[in-house]
Amino acid sequence: MSQLVVNGNPFNLTANGRLANLADWSPDLARAIAKDEGLTLTDAHWDIITLMRDYYATYNIPPILKLLKREIAKRVGPERATDEALNTLFPGGATYQGSKIAGIPVPMLDSELEQSSQVRKTETKSSAPHYRDSFEFEGRQIKVYPSGNLVNPEEWNEELAEQLAEKEGIGLTDAHWVVLCYLRKFYFQYGITPMVKILMKHMREELGNEVSDRDALYRLFPGGPSRQGSRIAGLPKPQGCIDD
Repeated sequence: MSQLVVNGNPFNLTANGRLANLADWSPDLARAIAKDEGLTLTDAHWDIITLMRDYYATYNIPPILKLLKREIAKRVGPERATDEALNTLFPGGATYQGSKIAGIPVPMLDSELEQSSQVRKTETKSSAPHYRDSFEFEGRQIKVYPSGNLVNPEEWNEELAEQLAEKEGIGLTDAHWVVLCYLRKFYFQYGITPMVKILMKHMREELGNEVSDRDALYRLFPGGPSRQGSRIAGLPKPQGCIDD
């Protein structure tokens, strides 16, 4: 643990130079961290830093690179969302170095979280009591995490989804499949399973208000469109405040 002194006040940093207490963040601290990184912050830097902090405040997860670039293109223009533009601002990586200066956690893909076991080690008891460590399907054992999400997502198919839904007390309709297919599309495009706020935002933009309506989604998935939907869709458990 090291310290960074700003305006006479010491602030603790982790071993990789990130704020130990994210609540300590301030623009002055951001400038000091950037200076240690060899950067002088310009308005262009602040556009990205502000966007990253707004995203984290809204969704409780930092934006991975593809989602960050999508938001930059919408808010400040597509020319600012290119790899070249971002690497010019943040040579150490927009999501890694940028998140450090923005005072938010480093973004991680679901696969990276699984590899580091950061999520799984905290799950000591099942959050889906109708599941055990595994269950039988078509003559083979399907392993699940305590959350009920598949250990091996590649085992998923539509027939397995039907059985997973049955375990949840749900009979799948066309409306359910619209959500399940969208969850899977999002995951394979961005590398994370969307929590409900992100799910609703993207579905609204791509599919319209009717299918992204919060009440409608919860009627389809009473256990949470993201939490319950990810189990049935064969995806990892979403990050962040999943169904709030």
